[in-house]
Amino acid sequence: MNFDSFDLYPQIVAGVQALGYSTPTPIQRQAIPPALKGQDVLGLAQTGTGKTAAFVLPILQRLVKRPRGRIGALVIAPTRELSDQIHTAFVALGRQTRLRSLPIYGGVSMAPQVRDLRSGVEIIVACPGRLLDHIRQGTIRFPNLEILVLDEADRMLDMGFLPDIREIIKHVPTVRQTLMFAATMPDDIRGLTRDVLRAPVTVQVDPSAPAPTVAHALYPVASHLKTDLLLQLLRYTETASILIFTRTKHRAQRLGKQLERAGYPTTSLQGNLSQNQRQAAIRGFRNGSYRVLVATDIAARGIDVSRISHVINYDMPDTTDAYTHRIGRTGRAEKTGDAFSLVTREDEAVVRNIEFVLGARLERRRLNDFDYQRSALPGRDNGLSGQKQSPRGQPERAKTFNNRTFTARSKKRY
Repeated sequence: MNFDSFDLYPQIVAGVQALGYSTPTPIQRQAIPPALKGQDVLGLAQTGTGKTAAFVLPILQRLVKRPRGRIGALVIAPTRELSDQIHTAFVALGRQTRLRSLPIYGGVSMAPQVRDLRSGVEIIVACPGRLLDHIRQGTIRFPNLEILVLDEADRMLDMGFLPDIREIIKHVPTVRQTLMFAATMPDDIRGLTRDVLRAPVTVQVDPSAPAPTVAHALYPVASHLKTDLLLQLLRYTETASILIFTRTKHRAQRLGKQLERAGYPTTSLQGNLSQNQRQAAIRGFRNGSYRVLVATDIAARGIDVSRISHVINYDMPDTTDAYTHRIGRTGRAEKTGDAFSLVTREDEAVVRNIEFVLGARLERRRLNDFDYQRSALPGRDNGLSGQKQSPRGQPERAKTFNNRTFTARSKKRY
């Protein structure tokens, strides 16, 4: 099967060919045909499976013959980076259609967005918070909207955007086509699906298991030795671009500075950066100016860099789904990649869950010539910065119940 089987307009085929697409990915093969027929679609697929094109192509096909200057499609995404990525896909695939896409998100002035809206666009790619600002100020209306897309819906709900999404849906036509994409199906997503989709076609591509092109390895280590072990691991491992995940934005910033001082061209991506700083960090990582990017889960959402050779969990995530999201950024497009995780005794439960999903025990590795018995030195960064300390100086553990970790969630407008 190739893209010719979708019977796309020549202008759109030109965009597909320009990007070198030849064979559709599984999510594209399953989602594009019903989307082209105007059916609602629920797509379950992990990061890196090609789901962006699975909704971009049907939108371009539907709008290319429509009158210009009115909003026909709205795509809602959880982060600024993902919004920019989707907008870029519309521009690249729709270059010869002359359809105009506009990214809408916070962290930048509304004035240029208002100016572009007044000049007329056909496609909006928006984050929930800033989109609601426009709706409330009357600068965006959707009387002619035909297609609504909720991308990475599970992540948007995890970030606390469910009330915003429900509020936005009140302002779009009830008669429309809706496409929803997620990697997982928690109860909130099931409820939203019942409310916004009409007789959807469900397509599913390995939503739980990590990509088979990724090799996994665990490096057991005491918490206070994480940074030293990471530096030695980088020293003796042949890598291209490296994406390192930390639990908090403060640790991402601090670890990034430590790696930079150690001689690795490094940038960090976390919530304290301005939009221009975030874009500069991603651009530098993408073009190779930075070899290493240190980021939190939310900040890294939407990063699309094809040549990431290694994902390293400096801090293990709380859930198997989060682990899958993280390592989905390497081993993409059938290329191979490595996922290294620095694990402590506190991570044993989530490691068991990951091994259950993978159906295999993960390899445990030790580095030669590394002193695993060394004690933390007074006043030295021991790899625990950013964690709340107990009176004895040990990290406070998150509360658990039935092997689930509960942490406070806060909503931030992206």
